[in-house]
Amino acid sequence: MSTGLDINRLMQDIEKRNFKIGIIGLGYVGLPLAIEFARSGFDVVGLDVFAKKVDAINACENYISDVSDEVLTELVKKGKLKATTDFSVLPTLDGISICVPTPLGKTGDPDMSYILQVLDQVKKYIRPGQIIVLESTTYPGTTEEVMLPELQAGGLVVGKDFFLAFSPERIDPGNEKYGAHNTPKVIGGVTANCTKVAAALYGQVIAKVIPVSSTRAAEMAKLLENTFRSINIGLVNELAIMCNLLKVDVWEVIDAAASKPFGFMPFYPGPGLGGHCIPIDPSYLSWKLRTLNYRTRFIDLAVDINRGMPGYVVQIVVDALNDVRKCLNDAKILVLGVSYKRNIDDIRESPALDIIRHLEEKGGKISYHDPYVPNFNWDGMVMESVPLTEETLAKQDVVLIVTDHSNIDYKWVVKHSSLVVDTRNTTKGIDPGTTKIAKL
Repeated sequence: MSTGLDINRLMQDIEKRNFKIGIIGLGYVGLPLAIEFARSGFDVVGLDVFAKKVDAINACENYISDVSDEVLTELVKKGKLKATTDFSVLPTLDGISICVPTPLGKTGDPDMSYILQVLDQVKKYIRPGQIIVLESTTYPGTTEEVMLPELQAGGLVVGKDFFLAFSPERIDPGNEKYGAHNTPKVIGGVTANCTKVAAALYGQVIAKVIPVSSTRAAEMAKLLENTFRSINIGLVNELAIMCNLLKVDVWEVIDAAASKPFGFMPFYPGPGLGGHCIPIDPSYLSWKLRTLNYRTRFIDLAVDINRGMPGYVVQIVVDALNDVRKCLNDAKILVLGVSYKRNIDDIRESPALDIIRHLEEKGGKISYHDPYVPNFNWDGMVMESVPLTEETLAKQDVVLIVTDHSNIDYKWVVKHSSLVVDTRNTTKGIDPGTTKIAKL
């Protein structure tokens, strides 16, 4: 069945934009990527199993903060971008990028169900000439061990009839400096030809492409990036605990150490890790190595420390209330910020959710304010954001700052609160007046 494609002709089609792109998964990763391909002159089809997302795109209704409303509208109206739930369009596509979620299961094992569901559709419709790129973060070996055998089952040969590569997503929601276009893109193919054509394709829309020798190298690079952050955040989170015991301001210590112009990179403590990458990716690597009878000691320790931070924050709240002769049971607590990082609306893996759950379990009366998250429904917990007013603050026994959104006036919050617990150092330099402030 092997056809032996003309790779030079394929590269010319890419350069001439005679190449139709499909993006599977239209979330924080997929939609910005679809926008970049469409802006660069490619015809793009976005695929998603959620009709709500598909209908929104086709109606020019944006739901991703990193995507411009105007750009989305322009591309849809020009016909450069459209969306569908119908995977039977796959044979009409020349390039396919898979950008679906890869969460962890309840046991801590990788949940590959989204990738496998997509793979079932792609292998059904695969045809000669297609470039297939997996972007979903996963464990080293996924592309060659899981994807490749299924895609070759029909007789097509990788590197000759179709091309398979891994290129890890590097989207940082809310980052105003680095987006899909100017963040360098790592690409590793199953064969040299796979790397060549995939790099050529992404090179049309990404400012800098970094080819590597294999899919495993590309998969590992992604996990290294986020494991590096997880371990260093784990270090400063433990430092925060130690500084608390030693009665030293951890924020002052980090700032002092950061004055060294070499050999030190500042990381900052917080209430826990959130988002789809940093809390999850190290566990993918740890799981893979367990299958090889190796224990990732650094990774496991950092994961333990970081996962314990919501509980530590709850203890700080308990201690702060005790210092003003109040108990947590029946205390009114306002949580400021529930998204996992500042200035975005993403609550995936947010430590705020665990903190709220822990506080409620101990009898706290919890409300929250988040200008980016008007309401949420998480694991049976349904809440709506309350207005941030003087009256709201005056009713609270403690105001707990979990996410440091930049559009909140923290000086004003401190002024109108009786007790503040600050996990993000937002109150640095603020005169507390009569307000009690406890820090992480």
